[in-house]
Amino acid sequence: MNDSPGWASPGSAPSDGKETAVPRPSEPQDGSGPTGQWSPEQPPPGQWSPPSNPGTRPPAPGWGGGPQRQGWAGPPPAAKPGVIPLRPLSLGEILDGSVSALRAHWRTALGFSLAVSVVTQIGIILMQRYLLPEPTSVDPNATGTEALRQATDSARSTLVSLAPASLLTMIATLFTASIITVVISRSVLGRPTTLSDTWAEARPRVLPLLGLTLLVALIMAAIMTVGVGPGLLLGSEAGAALAFLGFAAACVVMLWLNVSFALAAPALMLERQSILAALRRSAKLVRGAWWRTFGVLALTWLLTFLLTFLVSIPFGVIAVIADGTDVSEFFNSTAPSFGWPFLIVTGIGEVIVSTLIYPFVAGVMALLYVDQRIRREALDLDLARAAGLPGYGADTPRS
Repeated sequence: MNDSPGWASPGSAPSDGKETAVPRPSEPQDGSGPTGQWSPEQPPPGQWSPPSNPGTRPPAPGWGGGPQRQGWAGPPPAAKPGVIPLRPLSLGEILDGSVSALRAHWRTALGFSLAVSVVTQIGIILMQRYLLPEPTSVDPNATGTEALRQATDSARSTLVSLAPASLLTMIATLFTASIITVVISRSVLGRPTTLSDTWAEARPRVLPLLGLTLLVALIMAAIMTVGVGPGLLLGSEAGAALAFLGFAAACVVMLWLNVSFALAAPALMLERQSILAALRRSAKLVRGAWWRTFGVLALTWLLTFLLTFLVSIPFGVIAVIADGTDVSEFFNSTAPSFGWPFLIVTGIGEVIVSTLIYPFVAGVMALLYVDQRIRREALDLDLARAAGLPGYGADTPRS
């Protein structure tokens, strides 16, 4: 029997169609979430949902309802069966929890991430060497129509060169995120996991996760097209100004949507949600906490940027020296031609960065999702029950 927790959302039905959802009262009208119960023996998907009264929690064991502790002047510490305490999390606890989960399950998390990163980088190197066209040369002295034509050709060449690598990177990120999300769900409860068990649980959700990622990408592309398109169609100076304003407005909308949809992937993985339901679920969890979610994500991406910078710069310097490329070639109008030494050394640096960044970011997303459900839906009570902690039995009252 799969011993991972069930994370089903309001009114969701079992994904395999073989079980019947546990009856639960109607969802509250305050937007706080669904109602239901958690079963520690791993209920089928759809048989768990959040509590009906998230604003109240039963007294913790030994406090307010059990034997009184002599000399105890404050509430007891939160239970911590796994990598995080079962209470609303601080920013540091979210980041530390992701690192702790990767450290505790490094064979599963980092081993899988390393394998995916190596395969992905080999594919990217082979495409760069044999399939992608040479970068377009740009004459810095060109003016007028010729300069515009060269800029357009250069942008088109760059997009063609980046598209295959971006596709492979997206697929690698999806596979890693699916595994890490399951690892985090078990780490929160302090349960062991193996790669085979984790992959067996994550595999059915990989294609929906791919569909979710593609749908979000299409939404962002449509927003940018609507923002920039009218100005480009005008083609005059007024059109250029309109395109710039449209670009700025599109960036603001895309940022807002990206943060609002940040928890869609964990919801899809852990609650067995459909693609559209996962987007709605994420928007509901983020509502009222947009700025906090944005701050956590911004700091996460800042940390990943710094890690990428610290690793890529020395590997880039070593690659240039190993390849024998003259530094002056980087400042010429023609693009420098890189050989195998450069591609291999930079590829090793990319593997190191990807192996560490992919699981870390996925872990932060999963823990941010858990934190929002603890804050809104008292998920900590159900996690405590699932972890088998004393004093959190099925008969523990919620109100």
